Amino acid sequence: MASLLLLPLLLLLPLLLLPLRLWSQLRWLAADLAFTMRALRCKRALRARALAAAAADPGGPEGGCSLAWRLAQLARQRPAHTFLIHGAQRFSYAEAERQSNRAARAFLRARGWDGGLGGGGGTGGAGEGERAALCARDQAAGSGAARAVRERDGAAPLAPGATVALLLPACPEFLWLWFGLAKAGLRTAFVPTALRRGPLQHCLRSCGARALVLAPEFLESLEPDLPALRAMGLHLWAVGSDTRPAGISDFLAEASAEVDGPVPGYLSAPQNMTDTCLYIFTSGTTGLPKAARISHLKVLQCQGFYQLCGAHQEDVIYLALPLYHMSGSLLGIVGCLGIGATVVLKSKFSAGQFWEDCQQHKVTVFQYIGELCRYLVNQPPNKAERGHKVRLVVGSGLRPDTWERFVRRFGPLQVLETYGLTEGNVATFNYTGQQGAVGRASWLYKHVFPFSLIRYDVTTGEPIRDTQGHCVATSPGEPGLLVAPVSQQSPFLGYAGGPELARGKLLRHVFRPGDVFFNTGDLLVCDNQGFLRFHDRTGDTFRWKGENVATTEVAKALEALDFLQEVNVYGVTVPGHEGRAGMAALALRPPYSLDLAQLYAHVSENLPPYARPRFLRLQESLPTTETFKQQKVRMAEEGFDPSTLPDPLYILDQAGGAYLPLTPARYSALLAGDLRI
Repeated sequence: MASLLLLPLLLLLPLLLLPLRLWSQLRWLAADLAFTMRALRCKRALRARALAAAAADPGGPEGGCSLAWRLAQLARQRPAHTFLIHGAQRFSYAEAERQSNRAARAFLRARGWDGGLGGGGGTGGAGEGERAALCARDQAAGSGAARAVRERDGAAPLAPGATVALLLPACPEFLWLWFGLAKAGLRTAFVPTALRRGPLQHCLRSCGARALVLAPEFLESLEPDLPALRAMGLHLWAVGSDTRPAGISDFLAEASAEVDGPVPGYLSAPQNMTDTCLYIFTSGTTGLPKAARISHLKVLQCQGFYQLCGAHQEDVIYLALPLYHMSGSLLGIVGCLGIGATVVLKSKFSAGQFWEDCQQHKVTVFQYIGELCRYLVNQPPNKAERGHKVRLVVGSGLRPDTWERFVRRFGPLQVLETYGLTEGNVATFNYTGQQGAVGRASWLYKHVFPFSLIRYDVTTGEPIRDTQGHCVATSPGEPGLLVAPVSQQSPFLGYAGGPELARGKLLRHVFRPGDVFFNTGDLLVCDNQGFLRFHDRTGDTFRWKGENVATTEVAKALEALDFLQEVNVYGVTVPGHEGRAGMAALALRPPYSLDLAQLYAHVSENLPPYARPRFLRLQESLPTTETFKQQKVRMAEEGFDPSTLPDPLYILDQAGGAYLPLTPARYSALLAGDLRI
């Protein structure tokens, strides 16, 4: 009997021996355990789906890639359930399946494939050997159709696995074409809609695009690009439009002429789950955008995003993010498919319309970037913001001050802040709702999603290593570089192009000889309770409007102006705004003077909106270090206050389309939130 009474004390003894700093983490043990169990269930479910697809009839729709079989599965299980709401349009899962089938068949016709374009049909449970035989048969059968494609419009047919670029706003057609390309066994490249001229052509070349589908509203601004695009040998389509330049086909007309039956799954089934199926362009930390390779495995994993966030199939998700970003496409759309929910898709975010939309569509989940929440809390009160059904907001980049105001004004609701990178192999979830944190570093979480924080020397730009050459883990409260081990389950595929594009992204011999870790390039801090908080980005890159802005690329664009001799670009903190706004210090080339009108026209033509400098500082000469490097840190610290700086300052007036002198009155208006940048 005495031994039974002593048993609970013996079980508690290990807890009594824990270091003091671990006691503060025990209060979150239940939440850590609950999320870990949810993550393990999610992983098992996704693995079961993948195995079922591999065993499915390759001639049927559920034998294809993860997008193809998940959409076919939902069209069979929940055909009438609303998948997409866009304005006054509503599309069920069955309609999404039909629309994407038509798109797939139109792309297959451009591929020169005629192995059953007249309708769907299975092959009666073919195995892996038969999949290969079917593919070989259809490639041979497609040769005649390929000749027909050449004779029809002079364009070379799309080869199996070719890349088709989409230059489209967030709209239903974006989804049908993306899903259709996946079903047709073609790769998709999501091109940022603001890119034109050199950056656009760079993106198309870097991913090896063989075709481009663009929105009709972009035709006018793309007119100067069309000769170069034709010279690249691209097959050009527009999504609708009665008036099109010569050589541009109407894709919607071609797709509407196709039947809407399913296409064989073997056309899109990957040989390996790490094969590339998609390119998403990162903002570029060292120059022009880079085409991050997205694998079939990553698309499958993103099906679990909203399940990990605690959403379910009856939720209605509000999505006003660009679909060419991972957050909008893979997390928002693919995450919605993962749980079979409904998504309200907005081409453009409107803070004034947001709560009315939520009321109208009975929105329960809102996916944000931090700027959107700031826009909402800065809106005047309205009736629609009360009595809504939003219970969960999910996203990244939410500042602690905006977080607190958002919850106090629009709650009760749960905020789930996350962290991740397009090309990365690690993600974090703040499932506890702790304000300002991007995730947890509990041993349970790291068992499922392993990562580490290592000491980093900001002067050398390299991790700090011990005498044995290994990296050193940080202590609580110490900023550290976030790294994650590379494995078959968590690979790093790099970027389209040469291996030099991924230089510095992989660290070797981190904790033991031969290991390989992905370098996120981000500094985070883990506090003594195990919460992760974002600290800063390494290097000169800063983040603005949810985008990475490469100072070298902005400076390169500005230096093309003949009246500028030297340019120093850096990011400055603006009160009330997330990230850092671009500022450019300028030195004139004698005997020229500053031409603000030409400068504004030049940056508007050559830089995407988020990369255009918000502030200009005109100097006689630009200060450098003793090693002749530009003084970015000091310049950023000096800011843009006209009362403390002797140099002429200018601010970007987006509404007026010009750079204007930054007077004390405009500076005060900016700090008061009355002047938008």
